[in-house]
Amino acid sequence: MADAARGLWWWGRRRSVVLDVTLGVLSALECAAEGVSFAASAAVPVPVGVVFGLLAGSVLVVRRRWPILVVLVSIAITPAEMGYLMGLVGLYTLAASEVPRRIIAALAGMSLVAVALVTFVQVRQDVAAADFDPGSWYVPTVSLFMSLGLTAPPVLFGLYIGARRRLMESLRERADSLEQELSLLADQAEQRAQLARTEERTRIAREMHDVVAHRVSLMVVHAAALQAVALKDPQKAVKNAGLVGEMGRQALTELREMLGVLRSEAPAAGAAAGSAGEPLAAVGRAAAAAAGVSEVAGGSGASGVSGVSVVSAGSVVEEGPGLDGVEELVEQSRAAGTVVELMVVGEVRAYAREVEQTAYRVVQEALTNVHKHAAGAKVVVRLGHRGDEVAVQVENGPSDAAVAGAGLPSGGNGLVGMRERVTGLGGVFVSGPTDAGGFRVSAVLPVAV
Repeated sequence: MADAARGLWWWGRRRSVVLDVTLGVLSALECAAEGVSFAASAAVPVPVGVVFGLLAGSVLVVRRRWPILVVLVSIAITPAEMGYLMGLVGLYTLAASEVPRRIIAALAGMSLVAVALVTFVQVRQDVAAADFDPGSWYVPTVSLFMSLGLTAPPVLFGLYIGARRRLMESLRERADSLEQELSLLADQAEQRAQLARTEERTRIAREMHDVVAHRVSLMVVHAAALQAVALKDPQKAVKNAGLVGEMGRQALTELREMLGVLRSEAPAAGAAAGSAGEPLAAVGRAAAAAAGVSEVAGGSGASGVSGVSVVSAGSVVEEGPGLDGVEELVEQSRAAGTVVELMVVGEVRAYAREVEQTAYRVVQEALTNVHKHAAGAKVVVRLGHRGDEVAVQVENGPSDAAVAGAGLPSGGNGLVGMRERVTGLGGVFVSGPTDAGGFRVSAVLPVAV
């Protein structure tokens, strides 16, 4: 029951007003019709009985605000054989409200006794008027069943609805609390990630200085010496030239090693499980970036999916095709003999250039890998337009052994390049084999880069 408005207008929603007013009108009409027979039996004018019924039945309108009053009125008019609808709806509302259980039990018991007594008297009169004897058990049994039928179902259903409502409110509160906690964790992880990035830049600058500046300085010294002795002492010049070459080779070797380490660690720094929800993935990305470690999906209940990584944004995206060129890619693959099915879900619309180009490159590289490693396999390309994100999935079945491979060379950087493109825009990239023996590449890109 909504408590947003007080006074006369206690309803929280417009449809609640319509429902309660409709029930009140129906109850008033019912009681007015029953007031005619009540007036005849009580020897009062018929208009008095009708007005009494209208006033008593209209009390049902306030059932959400004062459910106890509605039940008490229904019990009070039970001897007049009025208010059956009011009794049913009132007991349901009372049981579904926040009224203590002992009050609900007491009022339900009073209603049960009142209905049982009225039914007992009415059935006994009907049996006497019918001039037959069905047995001493008939009247009490009918009275008991009638009272239980008019009391137990609304009370039990109201208790169920009230318990379900409280459960939903509790779950909603827990969800809000978890969302706040996740937001706080994400903020903390983002702060730690920013600090980690600053420290990493400092470390890289120091390493670059140690490796490059030292070696290049030695090379400059030896080059100057070489220039000075080149004409006077050819043997020493040759020796200095050899030293310069050796220093250059060492500098290049160490520089390659450092760049190789940086390139291998960067994708793993933000690895996260691709099956997690967006808030958890955001926390995982930031926390992993702050800790500078990799996490393999599937270690904590995931489905064994690997190859998900997240790196910091900022990659430069050159001009290139967009999602409107995916169909042409598919047609090119079909022309090459590959069975490709294109499925587009959602409303097609334009995105930022880097988003469309990244999605295009994912499809392009995935199809290229199919040509290289899965000749003859059937391919399904899916594009999903889902509100604030666009999803791309390319899945191929097992390769056909009867189809000869194209013999294309592979540099081993295709998946790495796709992953870097996707995660550079803040998206999620997942790749891995399927249970059917094929391979699946999936990417989810946020629309707002």
